[in-house]
Parts: sequence; structure tokens; C-alpha cells
Amino acid sequence: MTSSPSRSDEKPVASFQSFGLTEAIMQGIEAAGFKVPSPIQTEAIPLVLAGRDVIGQAHTGTGKTAAFGLPIMDRIDPKGGIQLLVVAPTRELAAQVSDELFRLGRFAGVRTATISGGHSYTRQLKLISEGVQILSATPGRLLDLLKSGQLKMKPKAVVLDEADEMLDMGFLDDIKEIFTHLPAERQTLLFSATMPRPIRELAERILRNPATIHTEEGHAGQATSENVRQLFYVINEWEREDAIVRLLEEQDPSKAIIFCRTRTEVDRLSNSLGAYGFNTKPLHGDMEQPQRNEVMQGFRKGLIDILVATDVAARGLDVANVSHVINYHLPFDSKGYVHRIGRTGRAGEKGIAITLVNPHEFHQLHRIHHVVGGEMEHRLVPSLQQLRLSRRARLATELSQLPANPQAMILVESLQEEMDLATVACKLASYIISRQGESGPETIGVTGERLERLFAPQPKYQGKGRPARRGSGPNRPQGGHKRYPPKKKGGQDRH
Repeated sequence: MTSSPSRSDEKPVASFQSFGLTEAIMQGIEAAGFKVPSPIQTEAIPLVLAGRDVIGQAHTGTGKTAAFGLPIMDRIDPKGGIQLLVVAPTRELAAQVSDELFRLGRFAGVRTATISGGHSYTRQLKLISEGVQILSATPGRLLDLLKSGQLKMKPKAVVLDEADEMLDMGFLDDIKEIFTHLPAERQTLLFSATMPRPIRELAERILRNPATIHTEEGHAGQATSENVRQLFYVINEWEREDAIVRLLEEQDPSKAIIFCRTRTEVDRLSNSLGAYGFNTKPLHGDMEQPQRNEVMQGFRKGLIDILVATDVAARGLDVANVSHVINYHLPFDSKGYVHRIGRTGRAGEKGIAITLVNPHEFHQLHRIHHVVGGEMEHRLVPSLQQLRLSRRARLATELSQLPANPQAMILVESLQEEMDLATVACKLASYIISRQGESGPETIGVTGERLERLFAPQPKYQGKGRPARRGSGPNRPQGGHKRYPPKKKGGQDRH
């Protein structure tokens, strides 16, 4: 195969070396295992190095922290006090930003600290007094310290991370007041997955002649990552728990987050899944901060397979290798959907996002897709028989790849003293099947004519109030799965 000729208008692939960063910062990049800059890093780092204010529209998992952290840390004075302030919506995200910046900047002598609610004021202020150059903070605690005069600083750079999340959580007025305590001469960077009008107005107020970055991952016309495969299942309302259990048994996720709407629902579902034998823990705002930290550490380290969480508790979480995100209920809007499924398919990895909808929610899902773009595939919840077949195929694959254990040979030989080899194999297979367990009815979900009616075009009124005849349309599910809504010619829907 011959290589295609290069095009003169193609941009060369950037490297971290091409940015001209200091040797100490490059050491941090290499130690972190970064090889090639992500699109947001490629666009943002030269602009930040040049001192520009920046608006970056990109999701979590695209490398935003390094995009603003590396160029700012490149010029930090280890003896210069707080020079970078990062404001993040949640305690978990503020801590994650602080940890990542420390990891990248430690060879340059950079020290970081986090201030957030749920922890002692005295301890946090003591950490700051010991000399830090980067402060990561949540809006409420930061504003309290600034207003009381307990915290005085003149950062050269200020970053608002996940600005739309702070808007959703009601922090917009706090953010505006925080900036009244900060020096007018500063570099300001704003990052947001979406850009609603209040965020655009805030940007006009606090930034000066900003450069705007729209990376492929954060383009407004397609808010979801191409690395995330989006599946949805139409079920009856009373089938949600059975559907979740069946899908977890079929998908066998390595690490998953299930999103619920309420704290009560989180606790109930987590307990229920635990009773089915799944390794799961809840995460919500009613939990004490040490307990939340313990759960998150366990999830990151692989000690917990499934996290059942509310939106607020899981906002901005940056956890590697989340294979599946499951919407137990639809989020209230498209922005919530984007943030939820952005927990998977990160850093170039592939991920699966699963959404359960009942017939009454079907058109809400359609509206969300209309905004976020991408491709959503309809699937039928597998029946018990289909689950047995997929398990059988998975077991055959695993057995074929498993090396023979000498102790296993001794066990089989001892068992053959009492029964023939075929009986031994049958009983061992029965033992494996009994440990897998089966639950729920044979079939789950909406099928047949009820399902077809959901996919049929809605009637359009044509003069004098008479509806056009409803037709079956091109979107009817065939064979158990359907891409919905379908792509338009020339690419994805853009709105």
C-alpha cells in the first residue's frame, strides 16, 4: 500500500517539545507519561504562553488541566506566593486539579493547595501559609476567606474550570464577587463544556480580548465525544431495576458509574445491586466528606467496580478507565447528559453510555439528541436466553485463553476416580453457571407495536387543523437495534 501524498494545508502534529517549555516542566510531562498533546493542549498552550486570555470550550477528559497548567507553571516563581488561582465547582474536582498540577510541576518546585468546604479553615490556611504557588478552590469557601480577610493574594493568572457547572450549581454571583477581590492586571482563562448566555456574559465581563478555542471534542455542534458509543433502551417504568441488573450482567463493565436523580434513589439502587452480588458503593451529597473521599479512592484504585451517584456528587470527576456510564433516569437537560457521558471515553479510550427511557421520556431523549448530536443506537434488553448464550460464548473464549493449572489436572484426575470425564466437565460447568446466577423475567422492555409507534413520525398538521396521515417512517427499529435519529447526509446533525 502506498502512502497518500501530504497536503500543504495540513497542520503538523504538535509535540510538547515544540512549545519551548522549561526542562523542569518537560520532566513532569515525561513522568506523567504524556506523549502527544491533545487538541485543547495544542491550541491553548501557545496562547497561554503568549499571555492571552482564553475561552476554551471542551469537556473534562480532554486535557484541560495540563492545557492551562503547563504554560502557567512554566513561568511560576517558586518563591513568589500564590500565582495561579483555579476555581472549580466541586470539592472533588478542585482536589483533582491540585493533585494533577502538583504532579506535573513538582520538578519545577511548584507546590499546590486546595481550599473547599467540608474541611477545617485552620488547616487549609496553614497549608497556604507554608508557601504555595497554586491554589485550587471551590467558590463558596474561597469567597468566605476573601471577604473575611483571612486570605489575601494577587494571582497573575486565574482559571475558571467547568464554568457551566458552576452556573448550574448557583455559583455565578459568587464568581462575580470573587473577581472584585482579585487584581485587575491578570491573565484569565475560562473553560466550559457548553456556553450558555450567562457564561458568555461573564466572559465578556472578566476577560480581555480573549482568544476562543473550539476543539473537536468540545464543538458546539457535537457536544459528545466520538469515543463514546451511545445506546438507549426503552423500558416500562417498573422495569428499571431489572433492566439495570440484566444490562450489567450482559455488559460486564470493568468500571461503571450509574447516575440517579436523588440521594434516596442512589442508596436504594446501590443496596439492591449489592444484594445481587455487584461490587458497588453510593456517592451523594448527604455523605460526610471523609466517607466520600474513601469511596472515590476505592473507585479509582479498582476496589469498587460500580459507583451509583447523583449528578452533584459526580460533577467533574476525573477517573481513568471508566468503561460504562449508565443513566438510570434521563438527566433534566442536554447539558447534564453531556457531562454524565463525558465520564467515559476519556483520554483516547473507548466508552459506552447507556440510557434507560420509558415511553413518556422518549421525546425528551429526542430533544437531548437534537442538541448534543452524535449517534444514538436503540437496543433491546437481552432476554434470559440471549444472556445465557452470550455468557456461554464469553466462557468459551476465556477457557480457550486460560493456561492449564497443574493443580487443576490433579483435581480432575481425583474426581475421575468417582465419575467419568464427561460427568466431571458437566458438573464443573453447572457449578460455574450456579455462581453466575440469573435474575428478572425472561424479557424486559417495550417491544412490538408500542415500540414502533414511538419511532413513527409525528403527525404534521396541514391546514384547517387536519393532521397528515401517520406513516411508519424510516426510523422503525429493525432486528432489535436502530440508530436513532439517523445521520443526515454529509455528517452529523448540527444545531
